[in-house]
Amino acid sequence: MIVKIEHVAMYVENLEACRDFFVKYLGGTANDGYHNKTTGFRSYFISFDDGARLEVMNKPGIVGVDIKPESMGYSHVAFSVGSKERVDELTKEIEAAGYKVVSGPRTTGDGYYESQIVVIEGNRIEITV
Repeated sequence: MIVKIEHVAMYVENLEACRDFFVKYLGGTANDGYHNKTTGFRSYFISFDDGARLEVMNKPGIVGVDIKPESMGYSHVAFSVGSKERVDELTKEIEAAGYKVVSGPRTTGDGYYESQIVVIEGNRIEITV
């Protein structure tokens, strides 16, 4: 049996800003979006060159939580950009746009070259080789 993660999804308040971040900085391609007029649910699927997909979603009544850097549950989504140089460049570009770099770029104890950035509403991404 072959198993792969089909997509990862996250709720956000500012759906378009989230979509635009992943398109602009990580080369994703967004679909035209989906809107369920009955429930108010809206989403975009953002596809990446290797087939990975991220669904960003919004729905009235969904309550935000105070995301803590290290707590139980999902921690971050990691994006491989192919080289240390690209990790460095992209980290600088995203930081210059006003996003908070919380670690790196650096080589971690387990051998990853990465940076972690708080991007959308407290959610973290990792940029790695």
